[in-house]
Amino acid sequence: MKTHTRRPQFRRRHRRGQAMVEYSFINWILVVALITGMTVNFGSGNQKMNVIDAFLRAYQIYYDSFYFVLNLPFP
Repeated sequence: MKTHTRRPQFRRRHRRGQAMVEYSFINWILVVALITGMTVNFGSGNQKMNVIDAFLRAYQIYYDSFYFVLNLPFP
């Protein structure tokens, strides 16, 4: 008859540590991708802008069109 041996407790801690490392690595990849994406210029011709400029321009266009519709003289 075999006796049951207990497994050491450090294996569970190792798995938690691995999950933390994976989480940190994924966050690092996301941060690097966002920083790289914000520094890359895109646009056509003379309009070169980065991602932040593009979002601000899109927001300004949205705001201007919304403001224009609200100020129409029709009831």
